[in-house]
Order: sequence, then structure tokens, then C-alpha cells
Amino acid sequence: MHTLPPPLGLMGAVGADLRGRPEEDSACEEGAGRPDQELTWSWGHRPRSALDRAKAMAPPPPPPLAASTPLLHGEFGSFPARSSRFALTLTPQALHIQRLRPKPEARPRGGLVPLAEVSGCCTLRSRSPSDAAAAYFCIYTYPQGRRGGRRRAARTFRVDGAATYEENRAEAQRWATALMCLLRGLPLPGDGEITPELLPKPPRLLLLVNPLGGRGLAWQWCKTHVLPMISEAGLSFNLIQTERQNHARELVQGLRLSEWDGIVTVSGDGLLFEVLNGFLDRPDWEEAVKTPVGILPCGSGNALAGAVNQHGGFEPALGVDLLLNCSLLLCRGGSRPLDLMSVTLASGSRCLSFLSVAWGFVSDVDIQSERFRALGSARFTLGTVLGLATLHTYRGRLSYLPATVEPTSPTPARGLPRAKSELTLAPAPAPAPPVAHSPLHRSVSDLPLPLPQPALTSPGSPEPLPVLSLNGGGPELAGDWGGAGDAPLSPDPPLPSPPSSPKAALLSPITEGVPETLASSGLPPPTPGSPGAVSTRGPHDHLLPPLGTPLPPGWVTLEGDFVLMLAISPSHLGADLVAAPHARFDDGLVHLCWVRGGISRAALLRLFLAMERGSHFSLGCPQLGYAAARAFRLEPLTPRGVLTVDGEQVEYGPLQAQMHPGLGTLLTGPPGCPRREP
Repeated sequence: MHTLPPPLGLMGAVGADLRGRPEEDSACEEGAGRPDQELTWSWGHRPRSALDRAKAMAPPPPPPLAASTPLLHGEFGSFPARSSRFALTLTPQALHIQRLRPKPEARPRGGLVPLAEVSGCCTLRSRSPSDAAAAYFCIYTYPQGRRGGRRRAARTFRVDGAATYEENRAEAQRWATALMCLLRGLPLPGDGEITPELLPKPPRLLLLVNPLGGRGLAWQWCKTHVLPMISEAGLSFNLIQTERQNHARELVQGLRLSEWDGIVTVSGDGLLFEVLNGFLDRPDWEEAVKTPVGILPCGSGNALAGAVNQHGGFEPALGVDLLLNCSLLLCRGGSRPLDLMSVTLASGSRCLSFLSVAWGFVSDVDIQSERFRALGSARFTLGTVLGLATLHTYRGRLSYLPATVEPTSPTPARGLPRAKSELTLAPAPAPAPPVAHSPLHRSVSDLPLPLPQPALTSPGSPEPLPVLSLNGGGPELAGDWGGAGDAPLSPDPPLPSPPSSPKAALLSPITEGVPETLASSGLPPPTPGSPGAVSTRGPHDHLLPPLGTPLPPGWVTLEGDFVLMLAISPSHLGADLVAAPHARFDDGLVHLCWVRGGISRAALLRLFLAMERGSHFSLGCPQLGYAAARAFRLEPLTPRGVLTVDGEQVEYGPLQAQMHPGLGTLLTGPPGCPRREP
């Protein structure tokens, strides 16, 4: 009997016989207990009263496991090179892989697989009659290369320690289930069986893709990178290509949101702006706006994705690398409350903002660089150069309610009559009448999807995905097969679904043309046009008096010549621009940054170069100002200019906004280790 030393210096790993089957009982004694309640992915679901009661009655959870605590340990063969044997040790943070045969490795390459780089895991079996007793499990990873870019890698291991396929399959499922539970943040039983029943049904996601996003590569990137990864993760989804401006806004007005666990935009920041303001147009906007939303960056700016990337603990990234980082976070689940700004324009129009309100240099560059959209994110670099060449100053008045001041409510509890220029809030609407399943425009089930065939796919993960079933079933392992004469692996039969999970909710019917439910649900027909279309719904801005009326005590007012004014909620103004380094998604603050007139072009350029590292406030620029606020009012005194909300141009004139903490929900994935802040 040979005892395996702890791989890679990992202490406490359970030994395994090099010639025998993997250890059956290698779970750590400190494993987290499984609460006796319904399990769901961590996707920010609305609370349920029964679930809340169950949580209140459940015993307190055990202390968290140490990052190096071994959970599972075993010895397995490999695929396709069957001559190799590996020792695997699973901890809460990583999978440790050590080669045993043909030659043990002192410093194994690729021996440490952080779970942050894993998208999913599945079980398989061989089609070869000579290999009928063995079972397999495959782990999909996206490690970073030497130059920083991520590349997909699939590691397949052969479970052959038992004499029968059923026993080997149970061991493969134990490893696959443990990995998926760790990826999703689900507790593992401390002394019980690790079986597929631990996994709840996967969330249903609605993907909205703007095929013209960025340089027009959004659809190609979605097919090449996004769909394969979320298929490997076992997520259930449907996909729609938007066909015109405000199409997403129209779609979410008529959706039956209870069918979806999240709506994910595959584009830039503009498509998410449409989705959130489509929620605002619904009679049930208060519930609709809590629907978890996510973003996979395929646009030009990708500011929110940059903040999500930082929240996940990844290094700053652009392009495909940023998309892969955000896709990995989406696959792991997890959400955070999202602060939203309610912005009121001079005409009384209202819109929700998740990102920023800009005036001056930033908005000028954003709008004037639209003609360079084919350059992707480089359009902003070119726009900045042109903007510096024709630098303008704008006279205006900025007033704000500091975050440290206890607000004095400008209106009584029942509310004062609004001025004509201020929007009147509608009373709480009656519940929306029941509607049929939401029709979806050009979903994945009626679009050709020539997907690159991933090496392995599990149809029981736990529900077959439409995109895979439409392309002739799950892709095979033929692309990775290197053996002679033996057939490649095929997916296992589907894993049993949890008793509380229906096998598969039918997808919404797919229609072309105007959605029928827009009329049947009593919603007004969508109004195409500018993003700031008039809405009669939204949160009550209790900190703001009507536009044109005096501000209450406690406000600070600045008047003068400005080069730019930026009111931002998350940390990032672009994927590589950290405008508010200490901002969080749910800090309840609007971060005001302004640059006064008199700054030189060289000094302004230095500010934006330093903003790539979030160190612009340390430059000591006298024209740069900052304040954390809960509400603000901007009154341009220059007759001409450009105002943007989340990068979308709105009407020019006075505006005001209030931050509403935690009004929305953002799919962020689990938080990563924070990087050192500047």
C-alpha cells in the first residue's frame, strides 16, 4: 500500500492507493451542513415568505471552511491519454492536480486550478464496449495565458476504481456535484452523501443581444464565447437579437417576468439602459425593477462591466478578455443590490440611470465619437484627442445634497402639488392582469447557430439547453479524441431533477412582429424615440423639490465655468476608466466629479491618463473637485451643450436626480479578493 503525499504542499489530504479505487469517504469533517429548505441559485430572487420562515427555523450555519481544507481526494485516469494517472484534491477555492504516472511531477504545470477559472463540470461515459465500466467527468476551465488572455481548456478524468459502471458513475457524479456546488456557493453536507439532488434547477436567463454593439462583433462574440460557456455551466437560457433602437425597452414591457430569473444584455451599457427604463414603463414597475439584470460586455464603453470585473477580483481587462471574465462571474451566480438614479429632465421626463449623468467634455466626447463606432473602444481615444483640440468651457450651476448631511425633506409626507415642469407621480398601480406567455422576437430557437463544438456537453445539466438540442444534440468529444479504434465519449443520461423542480418549463412562444401582450396587458404602446421618453411611473424623489423652485437648507451650490461635470454611481466610467475608485454598487451615493475652467489641455489629459488607474485624485489638480451626494441639480447656463444619461443623449436644460439605494439587482457573481486601491 503506497500513501500519496499531500499534493502541492496541501496538508491534510487523504491518501489513496495508487493501484486502487478512489477513496469513497474523503469529505472533510468540517463541511457545511445542508439546510433543510428549497435550494436556488444565488441569483437575487425576491424573498419568499415560506423560505424566510424556513431560514428563521434552520440552525445557524457552521463556520466557513478554510481555503485549503480538503473536501474530496482521489486518484483517476485521464482522457484521452489513458496511460496517465492523476491525484485530485478539491478544496473550497481550487482543484489541485498532481500527475502520478508515467512520471510524477515535482512542479506540475497547470496543477492548481482556481475555481474562479472554472465554468462548469459534467459527467460522461464511453461509447466503446471495452470501456463500458468506466465513467468520466470533465471540468471546463478558462485559465489565463502567459500574455494575460484566457483560453478554454477541458480536463477529462476517468473514474475506474470500481468494477461496475454504476459505482464509477456515482463517484464521477459526486465530484461533478461537489464542484458545481462550490461554484454556485451552495453548502456541501458535512457527513452526508454528495449526490446530484443537492443541485437545484438552473436559473432561466433571457439574453438580449445587440448585434451591432461595439464594432458590430457582439453576435459573433456571443456565439463564439458566451453561449458555449453558459452551456458548459448548465444554465438554461433563451436569446433574442434586438433589431432597432428601444427594441429591448419594448420587449421588457410585455414580458412575463416571473418566467425569468434574470435578464442579461450582451452589448454595451446602452442596452441595459433600455431594459431598466422598460421596467419603469410597466404598471408593476416596483416589482419589475427588482428583476436581476446582468451585462456581458460587447459594446464600446462597457463601464458597468468594468466595475463588475473589478468586483470579481479580476485584473483590468478589455475586449474578449473582459467578456470572458464577466461570463465566468455570471456562470457562478450571485447578485448585489444596485443603486439607481431617478433623473428628471426639464420637460418633466424621467428615466432611471445605473451609470452616470454627464455634461461638458465627457458628454461631448461620448456623442461626437459616435461616428467612429466602428473603432470600438478606440473611438473614445480618438474622441478625446479631438475634444482636447477644441476644448470648451460651459457656465453652469451645480447644487447637491452632501451625503453627510441629514436631508430636510422638501415636501410633506403627502406631497406638494408639482410644478408644470415637474413630473406628477402616479398612484400605486393595480396589479397587472394575467397575460399569456411572453412572445419573444427572433429567439435562439429560430436562429441558425453554427456554434463551435465544445469538447463535452452534458444534457443533464440539469436541463438540456435549446441551443444545443437544436444543433443535433450535445456536441461529442470527437474533437479531443486521440485514441485509435475506440469511440469517443458521450454525455451521461440526464441527472435526476430535484423533486421540487419541474423537468423543464416550456419556453415562451416565439412570434414575429409586434408582441400581442403589449396590447392585452393594458400597457401603452411603446413610444420610439429618445431614451428620455416621458414616464408617469417611478420612485418618489422625496429629497428633490420641483425643478425651478428653491432648494431646501443643507444643499451646497457651485456656480462658474466648468470643463466637465460627471455624476456617477459605480466605480467605472469605461472598462479602463476608474472615475470613482471607492464607489460600490450599493453604497447609496452619487459620486460628483467636476473640472472647473482654467485647466490646461495637458493637465486634463493627465487626469484621464491617471483615471485608467483610478489615481487622478492624487494628482493635486486644483481644478478637479469631488463630492459624495444623495441628490443633485444641474442647471446649465450656457445656451448650447450636450447632456447624457448612461451615455445616451437627452434633452438639454436643467435636470436633477436622486439616488435610490438598492432599487435594482445586479448579477455580479461572487466577490473576489479586493485589489489594492489607489
